Amino acid sequence: MKTIFSFVLSLSSICMLAHKTIDFPSKDGLLITADYYEDKGSETFILLFHQAGWSRGEYKEIAPKLNTLGYSCLAIDQRSGGAVNSVTNQTNQRAVAEGKETTYLDAFQDIEATVAYVKKAYSPKKIIIWGSSYSSSLVLKYAGDHPDQIDAAMAFSPGEYFGKDDFIKNSAAHIKVPTFITSAQNEQDNWAAINQAIPTTRKVTYVPATAGNHGSRTLWEKFKDNDGYWNAVKNFLKQL
Repeated sequence: MKTIFSFVLSLSSICMLAHKTIDFPSKDGLLITADYYEDKGSETFILLFHQAGWSRGEYKEIAPKLNTLGYSCLAIDQRSGGAVNSVTNQTNQRAVAEGKETTYLDAFQDIEATVAYVKKAYSPKKIIIWGSSYSSSLVLKYAGDHPDQIDAAMAFSPGEYFGKDDFIKNSAAHIKVPTFITSAQNEQDNWAAINQAIPTTRKVTYVPATAGNHGSRTLWEKFKDNDGYWNAVKNFLKQL
C-alpha cells in the first residue's frame, strides 16, 4: 500500500510540474521565453511577470496551483531579470547578448507583447495580468494605458520604482478593470496612493496580520502565512 501511495504521489507531483517552454517576439523583436502551464478547457489566461533580478522560475510552485483553480498560465522571462529557483532568465541573456537595455522600464514592452501574443495565439475569453515587485507596477501601468485589453490586474508589492513622481499613479487613474493589490505589511505606504488613484470600485487589497513577504513569493509554501495570501487571491478570482 505504501508503494502504491508513493507512486500516486510522485505521479501527481510530475503532473503538477508539467509545462511547455515557448518563445515569442517582443515589440522590438527580442525573443521572450515563457513557460506555458495549460489547464485544458480553461477560458481564462493568467500572465505571470516576475520581480527584479529573477525569472519565470518565481512561478514554478504558483502556476500549477493556479491550474488546479481552472486557469491556464504563462510565466514570462522579462528582459530585466536574472535567475531564481534554478531557472535562468533566457530573455535577459538574449537582451544582454544583443546589446539591448534591460532596465525595469525596458521590460514594459515585454508585457505589451505578451498580452498581444496570448490574444493572437490562444484567443482566451479573459486575460488577467499579474506582476511581482517592479513588474506589478508595470502591470498596473499597462491596465491604465490599455484599459480595454485585459480583464483584471493583480499586483504583488507595487510602488513607484522608476524615479518619476506619480508615474504609476498617473496611469492607474485610467484603470477600468478589477484590481488586486497586496504586499508585505510594511510596504503599504508604497502603493497606497496608487490604489487610491484607481477609479474602479472593483478593487481589492490584502495586507496580512503577519509581516508577510515581498512580491509573488508570498504564495510559496515555505512561508507560513502563505495561506492568507492564497485565500485573498482565490476570493478575488472568484469575483471575475
